[in-house]
Amino acid sequence: MEIVINKLNKILFLFSIMSSYDKKYSYLPHTSDIYIVAYGLTLSEAFENAAEAMFNIITDISKIHPTNVFKICIRGTDEYNLLYNWLEELLYLFDTMHLVFSKFKVYKIEKENSNFILNGEVYGEPFNPTIHKKGREIKSPTYSLMEISRLNSIYTVKFVLDI
Repeated sequence: MEIVINKLNKILFLFSIMSSYDKKYSYLPHTSDIYIVAYGLTLSEAFENAAEAMFNIITDISKIHPTNVFKICIRGTDEYNLLYNWLEELLYLFDTMHLVFSKFKVYKIEKENSNFILNGEVYGEPFNPTIHKKGREIKSPTYSLMEISRLNSIYTVKFVLDI
C-alpha cells in the first residue's frame, strides 16, 4: 500500500510540474510594471518564451509574419545578465529598426571563459500600424525580481519589464 501511495504522489508531483509547463509563460501581478514568468525544458527554451512573452505585450504576435530572419549573438557576465541583454537587444531592434518578432530560436547558451554567450535567431517583420496593433510601451527589462531556476526538468525565468 505504501509503495502505491509513493508512486501516486510521484505521479501527482510530475503532473503538477507539467501542468505549469503547459503554458510557455504567464504574467504575474505587479504594482506598476509587468512581471513575467517563462518556462522551458531547457534554459534556451525558457529564454525563447521570455522573448515571446515580451513581444506579446508590444503587439499581438499572431499578426506577425516571421518572414525576416535576424541572427543574434549576445554576451553576459552571468545567466541573469545574459537574460537582461537578450531582452534589451530585442527591444533595441524594435525601438531603432521598428522590427517585431513572433518566433525566437536560441540555439545555444554556453559559458566561455568568464562570459555566457547566447546564439540564436529571431523571426519577424517591420512594424506596420495597419496590421500590428500597438500594445504597451516597454522601456526596459530590469533586474528587479529576476530569478532563473530549474526544478527537475523545468527551467523557469522570472523578470520585470519597466513600462
